[in-house]
Amino acid sequence: MSFSLTVLGSSSALPTSKRFTTAQVLNVHERFFLIDCGEGTQIQLRRFSISFLKINHIFISHLHGDHLFGLFGLLSSYNLLNRKSDLHVYAHRDLEISLEHYKRHFGSDLSYSIVLHPFTANKSGMIYSDRHITVEILPLRHSIPVVGFIFREKEKPLNIKKEVIERYDLGISDIRKIKEGKDYIAPDGTQVPNEKLTLPKLKSRSYAFCTDTTVFPRLVEKLKDIDMLYFEATFANKDKKLAKLTGHTTAQQAAQLARDANVGKLLIGHFSTRYKSITPLVLEARSIFENTFAVEDGDNYPVELQRNAPSGDLPRAGTDV
Repeated sequence: MSFSLTVLGSSSALPTSKRFTTAQVLNVHERFFLIDCGEGTQIQLRRFSISFLKINHIFISHLHGDHLFGLFGLLSSYNLLNRKSDLHVYAHRDLEISLEHYKRHFGSDLSYSIVLHPFTANKSGMIYSDRHITVEILPLRHSIPVVGFIFREKEKPLNIKKEVIERYDLGISDIRKIKEGKDYIAPDGTQVPNEKLTLPKLKSRSYAFCTDTTVFPRLVEKLKDIDMLYFEATFANKDKKLAKLTGHTTAQQAAQLARDANVGKLLIGHFSTRYKSITPLVLEARSIFENTFAVEDGDNYPVELQRNAPSGDLPRAGTDV
């Protein structure tokens, strides 16, 4: 069951010959979610072999061009590819103005429907849910309304140990009840706890995307125990005054947040083009939070499945448990 992130763009406002502007794809159980859509996103999708038509949901953090300008070219390419299924776009409500302009002048004969799911950027809340995942928005602080996105895998059903079915001669009804979390009552009246019958639960995975923001205390609570966090690190610590002035974060500040929130892995990106090397930013971050990685275009970061601690041995029917 896949849960992995592919970085399409990792630069801040200006693209470079090596870094495109912000865009990422999160693969959850082979469902592909596009997060931001900077200039050249469709080129990067082709470059890193991600099918355009597998993307049905696009999440836009805010309406600055380096997070948005790739959207309109992608919409046109979808039309040329004769897309038929609806395309769902989640963004600040002001995007509706740009989409209406696009459709009026460039997309009057689209082969598919664009479904805008507008939100305001001042309140947390869930904006998407399916049988595998939920997506919630997290208000951030920048020069214009901006949000982060938190993707959380839904709890998976219990799996029965293979030997249990044969040992207790379980029928379909018994199996269904056990997978729902119920204990098993053997014909002789023995009660077998559910935890003895099932494999340890798989832990649900999570990913948070936060860009174009300053750091503030409430983020620690909201990002607590996230498995993988992408947080902007536009500036080095020596430029922290500039970071504050422009509504951005330093690598050191991102690392402090990751440490305080007890996240599993920190990805930093959205680097300013003023730095010829990002090595100093990485060193600053790792001095505080060791499990930090500076993203490059094309990088793929999986979040591996983990199980809770295993339960004890199986009791046999006719024994006390």
